[in-house]
Amino acid sequence: MSSIKKFRIKNFKSGNRILKIDKLSLKYDKKVILDNLSLELNKGQILGLLGPNGAGKSTLFNLVIGLIKPDTGSIIINTEMINKYPIYVRAQKFQIGFVPQYGGYFHNLTVYENLKAISEITIKKENYREEKINSSISKFELDSVKYTKADFLSGGQKKKLVIAMALISNPKILLLDEPFAALDVMTIKMLQEIIVNLQNTDGVSIILCDHQARDLLNCVDIAAIINNGRVVAQGTPSNLIQDINARNAYFGDSFRIN
Repeated sequence: MSSIKKFRIKNFKSGNRILKIDKLSLKYDKKVILDNLSLELNKGQILGLLGPNGAGKSTLFNLVIGLIKPDTGSIIINTEMINKYPIYVRAQKFQIGFVPQYGGYFHNLTVYENLKAISEITIKKENYREEKINSSISKFELDSVKYTKADFLSGGQKKKLVIAMALISNPKILLLDEPFAALDVMTIKMLQEIIVNLQNTDGVSIILCDHQARDLLNCVDIAAIINNGRVVAQGTPSNLIQDINARNAYFGDSFRIN
């Protein structure tokens, strides 16, 4: 598959950081999940996370949204540490959106009803809710299934619905947990284009993790390899696949982007 990104943002202005993950550590019993892990996301950047199963990628997302708390370390948005804030405050005050790997929608509600349920929580102005719902349905090309229950959507339609639900509150930061899992080639390409358009058109800062390394690297500006709870390598896609630490921990010797 040809590269989705027609350009890559090579330089980000200094002081343009929106999210800082600073020395996060977490243990379950005696098992180390994250070990002094640090990462930064700049405004308008797409950051990809790669790593073997159990490396700590999904756990990191759960820490950022507030589902679990770290043993040590800080999560900072702009200049404020958000460790103490619950999930709903992080979503509303700090404008974090999250798309889980599985589910994320109400199975017995239609596309319209799913979006309406989220808008009633996140949008105060009632007259704006309907406008936002309809524009989201149009944006993600869900018009033909507007009144179809979520359980009867295709895999790609379900993924678009969950992304639309995450975006209904206009988040500044969007976390995508394995968005390409179990999808066909054309649907993956469609989602790649959606992700890049969120950056280009809406200025959303995005972190995504996935095991589909080529698909991820084709739509990010920078990527990091996480292994044993640590960042072992980080850089642009072309530089990362040449990094000896990234090859030893994840890619192997024969991996190529295209």
